[in-house]
Amino acid sequence: MGVQQKNTMPIISRMPAMSESEHVCSYCGDAIGGRLFLRESEQHYCERCYLKRGKHIPHGEPYSLLAEALATALDLRERETGLHSKRVACHTLVLARRVVSDADMLKQIYWGALLHDIGKIGVPDAVLLKQGPLDESEWTEMRTHPSKGYEILAPVPGMAQAAELVLAHEERFDGSGYPLGLLGEAIPLGARLFAVIDTLDAITSDRPYRRAQNFDRAAEEIVSAAGSQFDPLAVEVFVAEKAALRRMVDLKCTMSEAEVDTTLNLDARTKP
Repeated sequence: MGVQQKNTMPIISRMPAMSESEHVCSYCGDAIGGRLFLRESEQHYCERCYLKRGKHIPHGEPYSLLAEALATALDLRERETGLHSKRVACHTLVLARRVVSDADMLKQIYWGALLHDIGKIGVPDAVLLKQGPLDESEWTEMRTHPSKGYEILAPVPGMAQAAELVLAHEERFDGSGYPLGLLGEAIPLGARLFAVIDTLDAITSDRPYRRAQNFDRAAEEIVSAAGSQFDPLAVEVFVAEKAALRRMVDLKCTMSEAEVDTTLNLDARTKP
């Protein structure tokens, strides 16, 4: 049975190239120049400021604010300058919206994806920030981060399903992942969707040992791993959303603040 579209998501398009003097970021005031940027109404934003504004998080959602702050801290500690945590969280929602209609579940998936690496707080800098390849003992240490992340989030009221995603985000559909070696649908749905997006972001982002590859190369690798690394359903959803994800990857950005707000259904007026 094919994947059914739950709703549609408008995508912010790439703007034509303009001279450095024509546009400045409406948030920080810096000249945008040749960098990627987004236009919302009549204002322009560089990627970092667009994601930092946080206006899509309504007042009265302290967990959301804390989750965003923790994700920023994690990316800074790993010297991740590409807003990885925020980006993969929003991209995971693109997939989740096709197969999940429950607003609370979507919120849990978003938080879990945003905080997937929170357990790396407990990984020593000598391992986490090592420039060369890790040895066997260092890999053993690195592989503790899903369990450590679960231990951090699980006691937090209202974060139970997000914690399950954090615990399972390194699992593989064929059972060869870690830390529990979960197989198939024993892996939470959110973690199965996240695994596809995490790989997409890894392949299309620069790494110390290689330059970013294009979307088509990433898509080819993801599709080829259906049934082994990835849930075939998650890959099916990915294929259905390729056009949207391609544009988002090209911009290295996320959905608009209004779209995140709608997706997470955080407005109190929607509550029964």
